Amino acid sequence: MRFSVFHGLGAPGDVENYNQHMKDAREYAVAAENYGFWSTWYTEHHFGHEGQELTPNPIMMGVDIAARTSTIRIGQAAAIVTFWHPLRLAEDLALLDQLSDGRLEVGVGRGLYGREALNLNPAADPRDQEQNRKLFGETMEILDKAWNNKFFSHQGDYYQFPAPGVKWNHPLSPATREFTNEDGEITKMSLVPRPYQQEGPGIWQVIDSPRSIVSAAETGVQGIFWLPPVSALKGRFELYRDHASTAQGREVPLGEGIALVRDVYVADTMEQAREEFEEAVMNTYRWITHWRGLSNLMEEGEELTDAHHLDFDMLMDRNMLVGTPEYVTEKIKELEREVGMEHMMLWTTHPGLKHEHAMRSLQLFSEKVMPHFA
Repeated sequence: MRFSVFHGLGAPGDVENYNQHMKDAREYAVAAENYGFWSTWYTEHHFGHEGQELTPNPIMMGVDIAARTSTIRIGQAAAIVTFWHPLRLAEDLALLDQLSDGRLEVGVGRGLYGREALNLNPAADPRDQEQNRKLFGETMEILDKAWNNKFFSHQGDYYQFPAPGVKWNHPLSPATREFTNEDGEITKMSLVPRPYQQEGPGIWQVIDSPRSIVSAAETGVQGIFWLPPVSALKGRFELYRDHASTAQGREVPLGEGIALVRDVYVADTMEQAREEFEEAVMNTYRWITHWRGLSNLMEEGEELTDAHHLDFDMLMDRNMLVGTPEYVTEKIKELEREVGMEHMMLWTTHPGLKHEHAMRSLQLFSEKVMPHFA
């Protein structure tokens, strides 16, 4: 079992203290490394004056954490690749991999919020899902070419690299047929640096719909899930396993290639855990269900009705791991049994949670829960 940290940073109504929240995030990541966590992951969100989501650049955040740690792996959950220029994204991720001595895990997403997409790259408009998916696919194709070839070119619907009509001739970099034609016009380009990891960094995608699950499994992209209850996760895990098995020509075990984000908070008593965690986690769910609704919280076969109301008890029954070390341990064992979970990301740092409470929960989890899964 691998345990990682999903670090969704937020501070509702307290953006003015941004610097302190970043210091808290650093302390949390260093502690996670000391406790033996496998990786730490950072989100990408923009223009959030509310303070719900504080990290506009998970790659820069990763560079900062890499400089303060030595073993913990560093990922994005997710870098919204449709917002990035693909060459900049390829360079920045490769540089992070170099600076961290090969500790990069690349997490990618397509984007959800219109106020982000339309002000960063209108082609990523989430209201046009087909165009958004097409842009995402082309960007991922460019990343693959740039990282895995000394010289590469690309001609797509959104991008053409290298730009046509540029000639090159310098005594320290003479034109050769590797990257120019007979007229000295650049026909291929090279990314510097490429990733430190010889086989390239692991690629992960935040997925949920059958279409995204199948696409990820067939292309060797590892999946990140979050919301659904265990009963509704089963079919998703099985769908990924079946298509990954066909693509790889082997029987992929259930749970392999998948990370599951769970809202986790550990305290000495069940009552204390709820008292300290409820306000922060409910803030997150009120924020995200405004956009997503409650359908992803339904059990398998359960229909969403007007009788469903978002509250802490509803979430405790469905997808949260909040309570004593013994309670949380049993819930993780259930996930092992039911969906073959091999990798769990703990989301404890919900916006508004006191830093000292997050640190204490992390300590209790590492000392009293993790040893059961060594």
